Amino acid sequence: MKAYERLIKYVQVHTAASEESATTPSTPWQFDLAYMLADEMKEMGISEVYVDEHAYVYGVIPASAGLEDAMSIGFIAHLDTIPDFPGENVKPRMVENYDGGDIVLGESGRVLSPKAFPHLTSLVGRNLIVTDGTTVLGADNKAGIAEIMTMAETIIKENIPHGRIAISFCPDEEIGHGASLLDLERFGAKIAYTADGGAEGGIEYENFNGCGAKVTFNGFNVHPGSAKDTMINASLLAMEFNAMLPSGDTPRDTEGYEGFFHLTNMEGDVEKATLSYIIRDHSSTTFEARRECMRHAEKLMNAKYGEGSVVLEIKEHYRNMREIVEQHFHVVENALEAIRMAGIEPVVEPIRGGTDGAQLTFRGLPCPNIGTGGYAYHGPYEHISIEGMDIATEILLNIVERYAK
Repeated sequence: MKAYERLIKYVQVHTAASEESATTPSTPWQFDLAYMLADEMKEMGISEVYVDEHAYVYGVIPASAGLEDAMSIGFIAHLDTIPDFPGENVKPRMVENYDGGDIVLGESGRVLSPKAFPHLTSLVGRNLIVTDGTTVLGADNKAGIAEIMTMAETIIKENIPHGRIAISFCPDEEIGHGASLLDLERFGAKIAYTADGGAEGGIEYENFNGCGAKVTFNGFNVHPGSAKDTMINASLLAMEFNAMLPSGDTPRDTEGYEGFFHLTNMEGDVEKATLSYIIRDHSSTTFEARRECMRHAEKLMNAKYGEGSVVLEIKEHYRNMREIVEQHFHVVENALEAIRMAGIEPVVEPIRGGTDGAQLTFRGLPCPNIGTGGYAYHGPYEHISIEGMDIATEILLNIVERYAK
């Protein structure tokens, strides 16, 4: 079965995560895809197939005779789709021999256009898979799953020489929990790759340092007619706090290695208000400076309005995996060569976000991210090419070949 055929099958299984849940997986329907994949893995001859109580799927392709001492490598993708855009009742559609023009997405009123997505001109002549404009496609990350499964089937059917290969499919990556409960002892790999990137040929081994910040503002509400020198308006405190942050350091105004403060939610009244932020930066030094900027704003405002008027809580999300990956740089060098073996030049870019690979790297499993051939993730314009998926699958096979040598 081709990778794209698997993708079309997998995306029709609803697996959206939920940020409101306290369980893992955050939604029970992620088990539907987990058990489907486990059955397929058993049918194709993968060993040690197991689905645990948190919907993590495990499997092993034992090493070929004579390659038992080759490094054990792993491949990982995630089951879930984003929680904040519909991922149920996905209706994938194939656009054959794309002509470079606008693609009308069903009856949604949305159009996939080169004006908004200039890279589409590079996909002319390819066969695309798109949505009907009302849901995500789910190529993030079911394309990665499909490519790993196709790689595994190819290795087994064609008896390609290989060291031990570990496979895992994880829940809840989209809400930041994907790697947290992966059993590394059961997985058993020394290094791994997440197949969770964008265009084929991409490799990512740098990501943002990330944390979240919640700022609570405690006001003092009295009748406005007698509020002189007494009232403290919590909503105005929130506005004052935000104005103390660098105005140009927002996602809209930054790119590449540039970090930001991102205000994600605000609510409040005179008596109480809250602001929620995510803070991101590739540089650990600048990342700490951003957090210190918030702490300093909290200190100044409490000195002005009274202790406890502003309460800052910072929660760590993830760190930049580069500092660990560089100690095992063969994991990047072999991927770069695997991409070149597929006839394309690697594209090395920093991730302006996080990844399961970052968490796993800091848990002791160096794990860069490989492109799957998809574009415009996290929305109704998500799309992928069949040819890109074939190349991404070939790259995974080439990685296996590199480590078998």
